[in-house]
Amino acid sequence: MRIDSIVINASPLITLFRSDQADLLPRLFTHIVVPEAVWQEVVLGGREDAAACRLARQPWPLRTDVVPSPRVAEWGLGAGETGVLSHALANPGLRAVIDDMDARRCAKTLNIPIFGTGGLLVLAKRRGLLSSVNEGIAKLRGAGLWLSDDVVRLLLMHAGEAGDAIGRHAILDEVPRRPPLPGDE
Repeated sequence: MRIDSIVINASPLITLFRSDQADLLPRLFTHIVVPEAVWQEVVLGGREDAAACRLARQPWPLRTDVVPSPRVAEWGLGAGETGVLSHALANPGLRAVIDDMDARRCAKTLNIPIFGTGGLLVLAKRRGLLSSVNEGIAKLRGAGLWLSDDVVRLLLMHAGEAGDAIGRHAILDEVPRRPPLPGDE
């Protein structure tokens, strides 16, 4: 079944805007739901941030007030993660786009289908919108998204680019990586 509708968290939005890849979202999906808590976090939380400025000017976000699900709320996640997963739980046709590890564990427990930001790049390549997931990951990492080398290898394998990282140094050596910092998602 083709995935045309998503509900997206702040971290993927911020990273996609900072890496100049947010234009993939309306090309991949017809409905891009942004819970109000996520909107507030991105747009009001970073007035000087490029993502904040650019998101507010886009025609595609469907801002939505979300009533938190008690099943999600008991996980003690942030307001954005809770809104994304609560909305996805209430609307089974949506795929949640979320990178936070605790939120991903919650989604798995509640059988909520998810993508990470890297998974969006794989989907974009499969749909012919991106020629190289490898290059897209380099941009995400350059914008501050921390991805382990194991996750990068898995993404490249799913994109049919696993051999790309072997013969040349490619993504695993080109972009400096930093460990996650407190507050990273």
